[in-house]
Amino acid sequence: MRIDKFLWSIRYFKTRNIASTACKKGHIKINGITAKPGKEVFPMDEIIVRKNQIDYKLTVLDIPPSRVGAKLVDIYRKDTTPKEAFEHNELLQYSKDYYRKKGIGRPTKKDRRDIDDFLDSSPNSDKDNTVEPGNNSKEVKD
Repeated sequence: MRIDKFLWSIRYFKTRNIASTACKKGHIKINGITAKPGKEVFPMDEIIVRKNQIDYKLTVLDIPPSRVGAKLVDIYRKDTTPKEAFEHNELLQYSKDYYRKKGIGRPTKKDRRDIDDFLDSSPNSDKDNTVEPGNNSKEVKD
């Protein structure tokens, strides 16, 4: 069976065209070699699929006759993706949620408070050199 048809039939891609495009872009590897959409897949082949910034690792157990239901997918493939790949993706999501690109937009309320706290606690502040209203260094003589 072709690799694009296999990945479509075990529901890694919604359409066969999307699976074929992923192959053309080099996101699919069979036994460590980048695969074209027409590359044949055999049982016990190891497939690496790069999708959503995660490298899914699959082992082909059997070839399905056509597209299978979601409950039957485990008969045809074994997922050996390490958990670190999913954890790395979670960390990326958290980092994207909090930070914004430098120079884009106004500071948020939290950013503004952080800036004010930084400026107030800076060691070169002029707190010691401030002049109070009743404590002028020059005395006015009338």
